[in-house]
Amino acid sequence: MSQVILTPEQARKIILHAGGLWKKAAFGKGPEAVYKLICQLGFVQIDANYVVERAHHHSIAARVPGYKPEWLQELQADGRIFEFFTADAGYLPMHDYRFSLPVQQGFVANRKPLTQPEINLMNKILDTVTRDGPRMVKDFDNDRQVASAGWWDWRPSKIAIERLYKEGKLMVTRGKDFFKLYDLPINILPDDIDTTPPTPEEFARHVIRRELQCLGIAYVKEIAWRARLVKNNLVKQELQKMVQEGEVLSVAIEGLKAAPLYMLPGYKNKKITLSEDVFILSPFDTLNVFRHRLRDFFHFDYQVECFVPAPKRKYGYFSLPVLAGDTFIARMDAKAERKQQVLTIHNLHFEAVKLSEATLDKLAEAIRAFAQFNQCIDIVITKSNNRQYLSTIRKGIQ
Repeated sequence: MSQVILTPEQARKIILHAGGLWKKAAFGKGPEAVYKLICQLGFVQIDANYVVERAHHHSIAARVPGYKPEWLQELQADGRIFEFFTADAGYLPMHDYRFSLPVQQGFVANRKPLTQPEINLMNKILDTVTRDGPRMVKDFDNDRQVASAGWWDWRPSKIAIERLYKEGKLMVTRGKDFFKLYDLPINILPDDIDTTPPTPEEFARHVIRRELQCLGIAYVKEIAWRARLVKNNLVKQELQKMVQEGEVLSVAIEGLKAAPLYMLPGYKNKKITLSEDVFILSPFDTLNVFRHRLRDFFHFDYQVECFVPAPKRKYGYFSLPVLAGDTFIARMDAKAERKQQVLTIHNLHFEAVKLSEATLDKLAEAIRAFAQFNQCIDIVITKSNNRQYLSTIRKGIQ
């Protein structure tokens, strides 16, 4: 089939529409909107960083006004979503469960052979959960032989229970305290859920459709990311077949010299109008996870600097990208001081773009909503690179 040629503006519209960022409340409001969002994205990444509200809640709140974290727990308790580790830990629609089975098999195939003591420990944990019901890691003996070298240095029982989880012998729910609660799949999976393992071709095509539905336009390496734990997966082969069949379109963007790009046919003639709303995004939002996409499609060079040594940080420890329409307009390094109920913005760095009064008003509104979402009453901005814009924002958040 012939290649679809898009302007950069058209490409950004498609990407933002697919990611649910083309207007506020694109999925509606309330718990059902959260479910629709997860079904659209296919995966909402979980992250433990608590400088501001955790990434999974943040990503949802950016798209669902008035979002309450307990809605996510309710959807999981109702068996409509589940947590699993594909390429990262995240929430997925329960109707996609069967497509997690090849990833579970991938964990088994990729790990080193287990020792007999490791097998015995895993069996002991399974027996305990079967007999006593859902357990947390802390419910098992502290079997560490030497002092911990850091948070990544897990004790044997933690390693064993995570193996069981990734291999599908245990599943996970979470309480309000965010701690994992491990249970048997039979106690979590709905009775009518399909647990038939997909063929390699089915799995590859599911991954392709899912990633293009979420990303709008994507490179092969992004499409294949969720399948990377499955050895010898058929994503690249099936992608080319789907292009030949017309189920996927090959795309080129004017002025962008890059590897081949792909999208679903539904976007070929779709009319998309952006609302110009302002979104304060998580660093782990689906729009931001692949940093090269931000450079290629939005001319935005971004890195979450909590992973950068302090002397080398440019914008702050946990700088949040701020999007208006199809343009990233700022980075907001913020921290929720929960006991004091203060959202402290250590650095509100504006990009080199001219902003209208209306956009600044929307940014002030977004900051107020973000503070409320983080259970903060007061907002303090300590630094900015644009005094004029800062003055307008401070007036708007009062």
